Amino acid sequence: MNLFAKLSWVLGGLVLAASAHAQSSAAAPQAKVDVNKGAAQYAAVCAACHGADGNSTTPANPKLAGQHPEYLAKQLREYKSGARANAIMKGFASTLSDDDMVNISAWLATQKPKAGFAKDKELVALGERIYRGGVADRQIAACAGCHSPNGAGIPAQYPRLSGQHADYTVAQMVAFRDGVRKNSLQMNQVAAKLNDREIRAVSDYIAGLR
Repeated sequence: MNLFAKLSWVLGGLVLAASAHAQSSAAAPQAKVDVNKGAAQYAAVCAACHGADGNSTTPANPKLAGQHPEYLAKQLREYKSGARANAIMKGFASTLSDDDMVNISAWLATQKPKAGFAKDKELVALGERIYRGGVADRQIAACAGCHSPNGAGIPAQYPRLSGQHADYTVAQMVAFRDGVRKNSLQMNQVAAKLNDREIRAVSDYIAGLR
């Protein structure tokens, strides 16, 4: 067998192997989401901090009810891996399998989020301007472009924000700005251009969205 023939034979084998692997991967069934199991796991692991129905009453802890399940599962994986740094959440997430994360996230998505409200009348107008229109002369994009005008977000891409505790949103925006939270380059870049007053204003406005 000459060199050309040998190469053709080897390459042909590789193509067949790759094709077989792709077919077997495509045929592999995905784990079925178990919302009931997610509810039980949530009650055991998460409810103490985030509320029995995902509506946290503690301003430092986010409301999770009604959040897009893909986003929640991604955050849990990143807490577990350390891509999103939080010692408390890493401890909880480390006890969960990927299926557990998917089930919990799916259950939370079925829960009805409770409305929030803005508290600072002096800042809310500024927050609305930034959220809806951005700041053109500083190249700050409008939050509504990704999170939608009513804060509903875009499933699998951008989280739901409406009604979220302002204290929690402020903390996350500051963490993005200061490089403490590193699991969204896009948010790092946006938050880097906002000052403390603007962050408080946007966060307060988001709390009142519905």
